[in-house]
Amino acid sequence: MKKVLLLGGSHFQVPSVKCAKRLGYHTITCDYLPDNPGHKFADEYYNVSTTDKEAVLKLAQDLKIDGIVCYASDPSAPTAAYVAEKMGLPGQPYKSVEILSNKDLFRQFLTENGFNVPRARGFTKKEEAHADWDNFKKPVMVKPVDSSGSKGVSKIETLDELDNAIDYALSFSRCKRFIVEEYIEKTGYQVDGDGFSVNGKLVFWAFGNQHNDLQCNPYVPAGISLPYHMEPIKQQKLVDQIQKAFDLLHLQSGAYNFEARFDEQGIPYILEIGPRNGGNLIPQITKYATGVDMIEYTIKAAMGEDISDLKQIAANQFIASYIIHSKKDGILKKINISDEIKHNILEYDMISKEGDAVIKFNGSNGTLGTMILKFDSMEEMLHKMDNMDDYVKVIVE
Repeated sequence: MKKVLLLGGSHFQVPSVKCAKRLGYHTITCDYLPDNPGHKFADEYYNVSTTDKEAVLKLAQDLKIDGIVCYASDPSAPTAAYVAEKMGLPGQPYKSVEILSNKDLFRQFLTENGFNVPRARGFTKKEEAHADWDNFKKPVMVKPVDSSGSKGVSKIETLDELDNAIDYALSFSRCKRFIVEEYIEKTGYQVDGDGFSVNGKLVFWAFGNQHNDLQCNPYVPAGISLPYHMEPIKQQKLVDQIQKAFDLLHLQSGAYNFEARFDEQGIPYILEIGPRNGGNLIPQITKYATGVDMIEYTIKAAMGEDISDLKQIAANQFIASYIIHSKKDGILKKINISDEIKHNILEYDMISKEGDAVIKFNGSNGTLGTMILKFDSMEEMLHKMDNMDDYVKVIVE
């Protein structure tokens, strides 16, 4: 039986473990959190950090694995590419994944290759950012170069705000670097969705509308809805930009999470190409909306199976994911769900329970539970997703 090593066993990674089991592989999980729920579905678990490339490589070599999967985890993506490259397993070029996984390297790559990109620069010291402040058009975004789940992100307009924004960003950076970049005013919803390449060709994509809770953190996705609410001709411009990046980075076969926005002239700006499946249940809602099982293709690609049948299928259902969250720190008392939205719910899964301590939704670590919803029209979907506070009330004391 072929062995697959899955990096991480968090709530959001459980589907990848279950899928690998269903496909008949011997499943092995690893991370530094033995209580993570995914491990109980695996055949074996090892307490090895998914960001420790050398330790994971040694584990993979000792176990003689046949494939390695990084599912819905930014920090693990370089490790998966590193191990695959060292062992001659299917995977993406390690150097390319490093570029995609570090915001300053990615912005530099986009700039050097003529993409639409805001002015951006990475720093390690506050003094460097202060010295460069006047060269940026305001407002600017300050971000850790290597964090996931939109943690550590701020939008600022004045120099007085810079130090606090840097401290916040660095608190979520493993390599202790941050990036300052000019803010792009967007038209419509920010793009948040997944895609898949086969031998370097983008053969499938499902762009979604990103919904945010402006009272908590306007840069953290609180939900994703499919299909994307913009003309196909504009979406094709984004597809062309993504394919250009794939060609330059010599990418092979695998899944990606895309974040992008269109400016007021309809020009696409790629914000992220994450070399892994998206979080926030994007693969699950993609399957509901298109019938394409992105998780299965991810496992098969990592195991060297034939995935040449994958092709573009447009979303033909109105499907969304919603992240149940709190607007403040406290103790979870109750979740009230309105009758007006109960009929839309396809799946409902709580991580936290009544009586648990919860935190304000400033990043994906504030997820209390998830929903997958189905709607009858684009209008109903966008209205309800943009007004979820009217339908789902989280009571915290």
